[in-house]
Amino acid sequence: MNDTAPEIEAIFEQMMMNKSGQERLQMGFSMFNMARRQVTAAIRKNKPDADVVEIRREIFLRFYGNDFSQEEQKKILNRISVSEK
Repeated sequence: MNDTAPEIEAIFEQMMMNKSGQERLQMGFSMFNMARRQVTAAIRKNKPDADVVEIRREIFLRFYGNDFSQEEQKKILNRISVSEK
């Protein structure tokens, strides 16, 4: 769904293109960090006793779980568990 008027979308696109590459990259990092904080808060709400390893595993699954096969996921999740100990 796109409910943005074409002229407003053009203004926004021009504003973004007027920013330097570094500014756009910083915006991307900021958005990612906010998303990570929101995901972490949701995990803690649903699993208040989750430790750091469980939170890291859940973050991985939510952000990247669909990008890997079940076998690859198991390897990565195991590696996350081992790296924290």
